[in-house]
Amino acid sequence: MNDGKKKEVNGVDVMALHDTIKTLREKPELAAFKFRATNKWQGGTLNRSKIGAFYGAGEEHSNRPQTFEFTADEPPVLLGQDRGANPVEYLIHAAAACATTTMIAHAAARGIKLDEVESIIEGDIDLRGFLGLDPNVRKGYEGIRLTFRVKSDASPEQLRELTYMSPVINTITQPTPIDIRVEKK
Repeated sequence: MNDGKKKEVNGVDVMALHDTIKTLREKPELAAFKFRATNKWQGGTLNRSKIGAFYGAGEEHSNRPQTFEFTADEPPVLLGQDRGANPVEYLIHAAAACATTTMIAHAAARGIKLDEVESIIEGDIDLRGFLGLDPNVRKGYEGIRLTFRVKSDASPEQLRELTYMSPVINTITQPTPIDIRVEKK
């Protein structure tokens, strides 16, 4: 029962979170979301993505206060001019950020208080795969290590379990179909 008082755990409005969970149990069709980005090549290895509107909770959300822009480039050693993080760096950022958000929200839902959370993430890539020099070398990350440093009364095992609810971690660790189309202008 909501008495009108906002109860926060880890900065998350737990009452609102439980209300959302209840609503999605009653109306599972509202759980379907579509996130979008547009990307445009700027020259060389530079490109920019814009993120704005999305679909979720049964409606289009086009009234965000701002459009988010991400600039991607490569460092000079990879023929870029270092005008932004490269795409594989954005991927590990997304993994760390989503695992952190997931840990915070799921801990809040379970009443687990977190005092501090930080993480270090790194991944290994062998460019011979990307460059097509060795068909036996993977084109993407060969391994990613994500280490959390957490101040909490919860056990490391409890907190680690929460991170596996992350949509980005799931997308990386489980096969996800991608339909790539190329249209001529």
